[in-house]
Amino acid sequence: MFHTMKKGYYQPEDLKKFKDITNWSPELGDKFFEYYNAVFKEGALSAREKSLIALAVAHVVQCPYCIDAYTKDGLQRGIEKEEMMEAVHVGAAIKSGAALVHGVQMMNLHDKLSM
Repeated sequence: MFHTMKKGYYQPEDLKKFKDITNWSPELGDKFFEYYNAVFKEGALSAREKSLIALAVAHVVQCPYCIDAYTKDGLQRGIEKEEMMEAVHVGAAIKSGAALVHGVQMMNLHDKLSM
């Protein structure tokens, strides 16, 4: 029987082990990190802007590791707490809008089936 002393699935210290995903699949892990690092380099968007986007997306996909990583990254880049929360609200608004717009599908089907 599998026993663990951990109190929950998410363990903040596991974020430090992220680099270890290459251990079981070096070729794919290395390709992922090459891509990941390229995405976050300065480009048309600044690294600061990318950090805010990543923080918002982290909340939308509900990744506690990403939330931790990009909260810390944002602080290191001088992103203020109000900017962080505004980014989270942008993500939340898009997520809720995406759920609500599917209501049109329900309304269309309802009208079709109720005829």
